This record gives sequence, structure tokens and C-alpha cells, in this order.
Amino acid sequence: MDVRQLEYFLAIVDHGGFGRAASALYLSQPSLSQAVRALERDLGSSLFHRIGRRAVLTEAGTALIEPARAAVRSLETARARVAAVRELREGRLDIAVMPSQAVEPLTTMIRGFTGRHPGVSVNIRAAFTARDVIDMVRTGAAELGLLATSGPPPDTEVVSRVVGEQRFVLVTPPNASFSSGSSVDCTELAGQRLIVGQRGTGMRAYVDGLRERGIAFTIAAETEHRVAILPLVLAGVGVAVVTESWRDMAERAGALVLDIEPKSTLRIALIGRRAEQSPAAEAFLACALPAVAGT
Repeated sequence: MDVRQLEYFLAIVDHGGFGRAASALYLSQPSLSQAVRALERDLGSSLFHRIGRRAVLTEAGTALIEPARAAVRSLETARARVAAVRELREGRLDIAVMPSQAVEPLTTMIRGFTGRHPGVSVNIRAAFTARDVIDMVRTGAAELGLLATSGPPPDTEVVSRVVGEQRFVLVTPPNASFSSGSSVDCTELAGQRLIVGQRGTGMRAYVDGLRERGIAFTIAAETEHRVAILPLVLAGVGVAVVTESWRDMAERAGALVLDIEPKSTLRIALIGRRAEQSPAAEAFLACALPAVAGT
């Protein structure tokens, strides 16, 4: 077994099949299949069920994913240590981020990091819930993660650093029935049509909490694609509760953004693995945290 075979195996898992993995790796499909068969012989077990043109993981294949990611990540860390001698003139850093935090504070963090290390590429991995972020960091799919949580940040499976808070705001069309003041009481959401995100997110937990308090509203649309929320609001479908990271973007698009009273916030945490981190991750922490603190 070698790391190259594990990289090929993970490419098939991540790209959903041999054909797309071969294209992504710039390999011929027969060469990729031959490498996987050699890995299966070494392990003494089949990793995929070949069903027509589809590749479905076997139980053994599923069991291999996490240790394979750990092995590949360890090799990447070793390579990055060598690159550190060249002062991080090249490399890549994978960060798992929830959608709202990908707007801010991630933008400020990356600006601070790339200003110091322009040769390192930052790969932003999409994660829809805090649990998704934690799992991606824990399993090695990403080295760092940025998430929002209503409670204390996680500290058992990963290392957490609180980088700030974001309050909830209401985004409405410019001609909405709310006053043009700077805030709205949460009770005024009664009777409104709301556009909401998926369960497991802080924004969804907030509006579900309003309903539990007896504030009745109608869910006009539910979307996993948070980028759809603002267009839906501007189209008049409904109003939305989001975090203030969306404020500037929403106001530039012409929406009205109001603080919700009483104030309620989410903690924003930057998380990393408990294992040794790559120089790129260490440099990101050194650059990103002061950048956020200075805003």
C-alpha cells in the first residue's frame, strides 16, 4: 500500500465514481482501476461494488475512508513542513466554513493571511451545519473550520478559538411594512412570511425558538442554499432572519436590514485538529485572528 493508492481511493469517493476521479487526477480510467485493484489485493478486501458504471462503497471501503484521509493529511503535513523552509511560498490550506461565516469573518481572515502568504492557496469547503464543520476537521477532510454556535464552542473533538459574535438581524424588501428605524421587536414577526434555512443551523434554531414562544408565522420557503435567501427576499417572497455578516451585502442589494430586539447572538469559533497542524494552518491562525480582532 502507498499513499498514492489512498489518494486515488479518496478521489473515487469524493468525485462519485471512477470516470470522474480519473478525469480529476488526469489519469486513464484503466490505470486508476489497476491501482485500486492493487490496493484491494493488499488489503484482502473489495472496496467498491462495481454496478454498471457506478462504484458503490463496500463496508470495507467505508471503513477505510477515515484512516485514508488521516494518512494523506499526514503526508501533506510532511510536505508542508518542507515548504515551510521556503517561507510558505507555495501550498494549500483547506478550511470548512458555514455559509454565513464564509461571508464574514472569513473574508477578513483570508485577506489578512493572503497578504502575508500570497503563494498559499486557500480552499474553502462548504459545510451547512456546525456538526458538518466539526466532522470535516475531525476526519481530516479540512484542516481548519469556521462555525457559528448558540452554545459554548466545541472543545472535546477539536480545538476551538472564539473569534467573535454575530447578532441576528431581519432582512426585508425595501417596501416592507416595518418601520424604517434601526430595529424591530421579535414579536413583530408574528403573522409574517419567513424564508428559513435548514435545520441544524443557528438561524433556523432562532426562528424555531420564536415559534416555541408562541410567535406564529408562516414559512414561505425553506432552503439549504443560503445564497438564495436574499434574492427571495428582494422578490417579495418573505422576510428572513440571518446573521449580521449579511448586512453590507443585503443593504448594497437594496434590502432593508433591521436589528432584532432583544439582542440574540451566535458565537463564531475557529476550530482545528488536536493533532499537529501544518505550517499553513499555523500561519493562518497567526494572521487571521489579529485581522478579525482589528475590525
